[in-house]
This record gives sequence, C-alpha cells and structure tokens, in this order.
Amino acid sequence: MTRESLGVGGQLQQYILDHATASDGLLEDLAAETHSVLPDRAGMQIGRDQFAFMSLLVRLIGAKQAVEVGTFTGMSSLAILRGLPEDGKLICFDMSEEYTSIARRYWERDGQSSKVELRIGDARKNLGELPKEAALDFVFIDADKGGYLDYWEELVPRVRSGGVIAVDNVLWSGRVVDPDATDDNTKAIRVFNDHSAADSRVEQVILPVGDGVTLARKR
Repeated sequence: MTRESLGVGGQLQQYILDHATASDGLLEDLAAETHSVLPDRAGMQIGRDQFAFMSLLVRLIGAKQAVEVGTFTGMSSLAILRGLPEDGKLICFDMSEEYTSIARRYWERDGQSSKVELRIGDARKNLGELPKEAALDFVFIDADKGGYLDYWEELVPRVRSGGVIAVDNVLWSGRVVDPDATDDNTKAIRVFNDHSAADSRVEQVILPVGDGVTLARKR
C-alpha cells in the first residue's frame, strides 16, 4: 500500500505513512494480490494514507449506513467497513464480478462479510433502487468519471444532514489545471468539480490526499 498522494513523494511520503495508523498483513496481501493480478489497474486502489484517513473519518462521524460506488478489489470498502460499528451496513456498487470477487475474499478474511452487501450492475440504475429518505451517513464515489455527476445527484438527497460524501480522483494527477488536457475523463472531472463546488446542499473542500478527494458535508 504505497500509492503516493499527489505532489508528495520520497521521504515525505514515507514520513506520512510512518506516522499514520499502521497497515497490517491482510491489507498488504490485498495490495500485493491486486498488483500481481491486475498490474495495469492497481493504481485504482487507494493508498495507505487514504485508507487510514477514510477509516478514521467514518469512525469520527459515527457512520452506520454507508454506500460505495466503485469497489474494485476492495481496499476502500475495507477502510469504510473498519470504521463502521458491528451493526453498521455498507452497500457496494460495482460493474465487475472479476474485481469484486477479490474484494469478497478479503471481506471474509477480515470478518466483515456480514456488514457488506454487493450489488453488481449499472450504478446509475441500481442507485435509484435505494430508499429515498435522507438516511445515509457516509458515501464514497470512486468509479467511472463520466458517471460522477449522476452518482452525486442520486446520492446527495439520500445523505442525512451532517452526513459526508467523499469523491476520489478529483485532481486527476493534476490534469484538471492543465489547459492541454482535453480527454473525456479530465473534462468530466472538471464539470463535476464545478458542479459540486456550487451545490448549495453541501459545504465542501478538496483535499490533496491520494489523487485528490472532495470531502462534502450535507447541510
């Protein structure tokens, strides 16, 4: 679990990791397996500093009901699950049976399977099946960038007042401020960032953790 936060590297990154809650064998195994099985996609996995941040955040806000969009091999879901109480619940949305089959094994190894429900398919459709009431305590969005606006609009109304929405990759390796970056993902993230910043339903900040994390509190 060594993925660096944007703009931080070398000795400073290691210093940050040395002063965060320590990783453990299960998390190291998951990171190693992801890099071994999916070397070209392993960068999609959150790093150790972001893991510690998210797990602590979920615990700090006393979250019990959480949703994740984009589970991949399960690192971010484990961060959320470890922050939830024993009677907490995480619903994960993802398109891939292949990637999430790895996540399932690590949920089981960590004793978290009873707290998590995985829904495979198009999250744009499946999110609409969630209850309409504003009952969610914590939401994490880390999926296809073109879908960020749709996921945001489905989930913000379902988050309770004081609940938190975290959105990953919002700095996109710095390309959001590169005028020469005109690819679809970069444009989609810029549109999302402008939209969320102007959303009067939340107060928010972008943190330079990992690849940039929008942290929004529902008013």
